[in-house]
Amino acid sequence: MAVRALSLWVAFLTIWPRPIDAHDIYTHLKSQSGNSCCDNSDCRPAPYRVKSSGVEMLIGEDWVWVPRAMVEHRALDGDTGETNGGHWCGERYEGGYITYCAFLPPDLASARQGSER
Repeated sequence: MAVRALSLWVAFLTIWPRPIDAHDIYTHLKSQSGNSCCDNSDCRPAPYRVKSSGVEMLIGEDWVWVPRAMVEHRALDGDTGETNGGHWCGERYEGGYITYCAFLPPDLASARQGSER
């Protein structure tokens, strides 16, 4: 019985998608200051919304304001498109969030520049 349970467990682990595979799109990313954006546990696709006060990203169930200096407008290789190009790297800290890096699609940067003229 124990051998069968062990065999099933090994089979389950073999077919279960590993988080590190999906996380590989973040491992090379650096912030604008040159620091690593990610420590293999803090980056994720994130829906976003652009408001007059700036960008907010949905992290879990919370809309988190993202400092403008942390936002980069670029496409990430390996992006599956479920958040229309939004990605967030950071962590929960003292009841809030710290943003290390945030990524939005490049076309938003050109649209914003056009609206500021």
